[in-house]
Amino acid sequence: MPTPPPRRSPRRAAPATPVPSATTRSRTPGRGFGTAPAAPVRPVAAPFAAVFGLLVAAEDGYLGWLLWDADPGWGWYLLLPAVGVVLALTGAALVLRGRALGGRLSGSAVLAVACLLPLLGLLGLAALFALLGAGEEVWWTVLLLVGPVGGLVVALQRPVRGWTRPQRPRRLGRGAARAR
Repeated sequence: MPTPPPRRSPRRAAPATPVPSATTRSRTPGRGFGTAPAAPVRPVAAPFAAVFGLLVAAEDGYLGWLLWDADPGWGWYLLLPAVGVVLALTGAALVLRGRALGGRLSGSAVLAVACLLPLLGLLGLAALFALLGAGEEVWWTVLLLVGPVGGLVVALQRPVRGWTRPQRPRRLGRGAARAR
């Protein structure tokens, strides 16, 4: 009768190490195989920041429409809401795509500025309505603060700021500088 193969304890088995595939390895001259840098992953908060940016753009458009409705015609006072709409839409698109504006200003900074301007305006408007004794208008103004406050909170979170940070050019190491 043949003898059964010896049993091994599962605790004593060596852990299997995954072998990098050819797509994740790159050949570095003189240094062997290295792993390619992982592609950046969009943080969960980035789409929420973009949605708040769209909400701020809609609120800016609504405030612009209220200004235009009071005095139909194109005046200089309609320029600020129009710039706010463009800034909020730009910030939302930059945050969603993980880009920076130009090479120096992150997308989250653009969105934060786009949220800060209506926040200050709405706070001033709420204070004015409170001084005039218009209680219902104060509460509607406070309700409009949800968009800018939410946009500021989400846009200034560390993962969103890191996602939209401008890419700095990498400095050459000593070996690469000597090779020139």
